[in-house]
Amino acid sequence: MNDFIKEIEKAESIVLLGHTRPDGDCVGSCLGVYNYLLDNYPEKTVDVYLDEFKQEFMFLRGASQILHEKQDCVYDLCISLDSGDLERHGAFEEYFHSAKRTTCIDHHISNMGFGDVCFLKTECSATAEVLFTLFEEDKIRMECAECLYLGIVHDTGVFKYNNTTRQTMEIAGILIEKGARSPLVIDGTFYKKTFKQNKMLAKALDAAFLMFDGKVIVSCLEKEVFDKNAATNLDTDGIVDALRITDGVECALWMYEYPKKGTFKCSLRSNEIVNVNLIAGALGGGGHIRASGCEIEGNKDTIILKITDMIMEQLKSGLRDK
Repeated sequence: MNDFIKEIEKAESIVLLGHTRPDGDCVGSCLGVYNYLLDNYPEKTVDVYLDEFKQEFMFLRGASQILHEKQDCVYDLCISLDSGDLERHGAFEEYFHSAKRTTCIDHHISNMGFGDVCFLKTECSATAEVLFTLFEEDKIRMECAECLYLGIVHDTGVFKYNNTTRQTMEIAGILIEKGARSPLVIDGTFYKKTFKQNKMLAKALDAAFLMFDGKVIVSCLEKEVFDKNAATNLDTDGIVDALRITDGVECALWMYEYPKKGTFKCSLRSNEIVNVNLIAGALGGGGHIRASGCEIEGNKDTIILKITDMIMEQLKSGLRDK
């Protein structure tokens, strides 16, 4: 029995927290733990708190039970999932501080480690993959497997990012054997887009421009565009990766000003040379070597120049080393 299972068995009430603007790995990891506990420890009280997320994830068992508003509760155990730091829990961070015991499960290299017990495995492609290594494999049922599979699919870009390893593929295969519906997860939650998402993608591509001999692509949409199209950040899914795969591009910078005027969410993706985690980390964010993000207040053009200057410094160094 590993330390994670020991923490579970000692607690009667458990709260699961993911990060703000939850993505596939965040939702899949939270519901993966939720379903594992539901199947194997039905006597325990388990709550999940997350911000609103994509409608496409609602088919996962337990998605409709996720709480989006705070309650007056104190838990025996708080499990932080897929969050590089406590601040990423947003309004729900207080549950971590009030819990009797705390556990962190993550794979981000920017995570410095926190909680009474921390399971940080940066070699894993996704937090969902970390969870598979912590769960007792014979106790993973179909619903739990599907949640973990979704998390891995989204954080590997359907197994095409360079964080995909032999272990990742082997675990994915086991999860499919346990009943995870691969076509439903991949087509239904990764590739399928709403009409509004396609419109926002079109606007982002129209606003895009190249820098540094086509090695860097930048796009930014301001709040007025979101307001005019009745769009939210949930309608921007996939934009940064659409920018990244542009022919000749090494690094993509995608920014949007939503929901607050003057505050820009910045997503960075790279292919081979740029360590975007170093850039995002220097600006108060973090993530992975090839995929990271941060949030910055200020003028759009000033932010773009600051970030692209940092990208160019790495490009110069990386190109010299080749």
